[in-house]
Amino acid sequence: MMDRIFLGYCSLLLGFFIPADGGTHAPDVSALQVMYNSLNSPSQLTGWRARGGDPCGEDWKGIKCSGSSVTEIKLSGLGLTGSMGYQLSSLTSVTYFDLSKNNLQGDVPYQLPQNAVHINLALNSFTGGIPYSISQMSDLKYLNLGNNQLSGQLSDMFGQLSKLTVLDLSFNSLSGNLPQSFASLSNLKTMRLQNNQLTGSINVLENLPLQELNVVDNRFSGWIPDKMKEIDDLETEGNAWSSGPAPPGSEREKDHQGHTPHSRKELNKQIVKGGIIAAIVVSVLVLTVILLVLFARKSLPSHSSQFLDEEKISQNRPFTPLVSQELDADSLEHSASIDINSLQTAASLRLNPPPSDRFKSFKDTDIGSKFNSRKSIDSVAATSYSLGDLKEATANFAESRLVGEGSIGCVYKAKFLDGKVLAVKKIDFESYQDFIEVVSNISKLQHPNINGLLGYCSERGYRVLVYDFMRNGSLYNFLHLSDDYSKPLTWNTRIKIALGTARALEYLHEGCSPSAMHMNIKSANILLDTELKPHLCGCGLATFLSECSTKHDVAGYSAPECTKPSAYTSKNDVYSFGVVMLELLTGRKPFDSSKAKAEQSLVRWATPQLHDIDALDKMVDPALRGLYPPKSLSRFADVIALCVQVEPEFRPAMSEVIQSLVRCERG
Repeated sequence: MMDRIFLGYCSLLLGFFIPADGGTHAPDVSALQVMYNSLNSPSQLTGWRARGGDPCGEDWKGIKCSGSSVTEIKLSGLGLTGSMGYQLSSLTSVTYFDLSKNNLQGDVPYQLPQNAVHINLALNSFTGGIPYSISQMSDLKYLNLGNNQLSGQLSDMFGQLSKLTVLDLSFNSLSGNLPQSFASLSNLKTMRLQNNQLTGSINVLENLPLQELNVVDNRFSGWIPDKMKEIDDLETEGNAWSSGPAPPGSEREKDHQGHTPHSRKELNKQIVKGGIIAAIVVSVLVLTVILLVLFARKSLPSHSSQFLDEEKISQNRPFTPLVSQELDADSLEHSASIDINSLQTAASLRLNPPPSDRFKSFKDTDIGSKFNSRKSIDSVAATSYSLGDLKEATANFAESRLVGEGSIGCVYKAKFLDGKVLAVKKIDFESYQDFIEVVSNISKLQHPNINGLLGYCSERGYRVLVYDFMRNGSLYNFLHLSDDYSKPLTWNTRIKIALGTARALEYLHEGCSPSAMHMNIKSANILLDTELKPHLCGCGLATFLSECSTKHDVAGYSAPECTKPSAYTSKNDVYSFGVVMLELLTGRKPFDSSKAKAEQSLVRWATPQLHDIDALDKMVDPALRGLYPPKSLSRFADVIALCVQVEPEFRPAMSEVIQSLVRCERG
């Protein structure tokens, strides 16, 4: 009898140490079972069980193991609801934990897998604050809680997270000042804090090794430290930054303990040293000017020719003469045909705002054409930017700022000193007069679904257009190059994008006088703002396309009858728009050489199937996961079929397309 009791007791003890069903460790199984129940026992978690089971020995969706321990949980984008349970701290071997892009609600669990290296809970509906238990996760390298509904102030809880390289808290409702423990994030490369309600200064981030920092649309104030302006990818607009230089003794000059970096004695030494250097520099400059004047007097017989030669020399000087000197030179060179009012007009157009210390030189042809086409310039309803400002904002059109390369030139991301970010398109185009005329026409295009022109520049042979910078990029990138930070486009969003783009085209075709064609409709030219509202870009650039026909590459979008830009009509735009709708429907590229030959051309592959209900269901973008109204899908396909017809005369006008898309929107 005693033997049986002893054996039973031993069996009971062993039950605590033997993995469930002979496989996975019991605490891991228990934690996953609680999670499964808390997630409302979803059918998409194939293999999971509410009781029993062996996650490591069986095929549980999204679970990876090492031996008998669960090490990875990857359940992103499965439409999960509910919460994650209360036993996550039992998952002591989990290093990778990803439940992003679901519909999870409630607070982020206080206890997360304590040894995790990678945690991604972005794109859910979590509320409350950030759990303080994260402060003990010293191995954490990646933390993404972006795109939730988190609120409250950030606790001073980051002091032990020295291994963290990526921190994303964007698109929440977090408030208050940045915690001082942020200064301990000694390996942080990426920080995304945009679209919150954070306040105070960002000085605590000054000494971090950041390569990407986004603090857009918060309530930060003060000055951006000079050191932080060297960050490769810095986004700061939408805050209450102070303008002008920081006053002495401001926060910008203090370390995190509030002390100035130098003692008064050290500062005095620096001032004396700086004064000596400045005196030497001024003496050298004065001597140089005297020598130049003496040389000019000796060499040149007349005052006017002397001035012009000094003006030419000044273009290579290490210092910059006043703008008025440039105007005097211009007035001498063009005195036969220009009055003082013309000079004042030219001066106001060259710089915006007019810097007092920047000398601007132009090609002779540029200067002449500016004065000979005053009427065209005056009709431009856009800001004139100086080339110097644009070069500074784009790091001299650096490749690292290149965000797109189109048919007529390259687009660069321009970051200005006041924090504003714009898109700068450098046009491959020679004629100044034609450029100004086109800019004048583009500047008059006003529509909520058109990316309107903000400014332009024409100096030294450069032809540049300036636009708003759309942070969500292009529709092409969203459909074909999406990453972990992109939200999948829902069916309703796709219809809204198509409808907004159609309205922009209707405005060009039927609302402008004279009517205009776009000639380059493609998903890469449909930009999405923060609300995923479409903005058609490249409007009014048809002239440049006709001049650059050798670069006009719209593979997969061009109508069959269109062999060159000169053959374009508005019906060709309708065809190209139909191809964009096909991209929205299928998620496929317009031409994909990686596909089988019969499927490379999207139009040829898809068109015969648009009226076949069964085939249509199989064509739909898998990213939609079947979440679309069948009736709306069928109507959408009908509109596509009309737009991509071979005969251009049978394609509908954009006003008709809009009416059909409105019906799709209703279901």
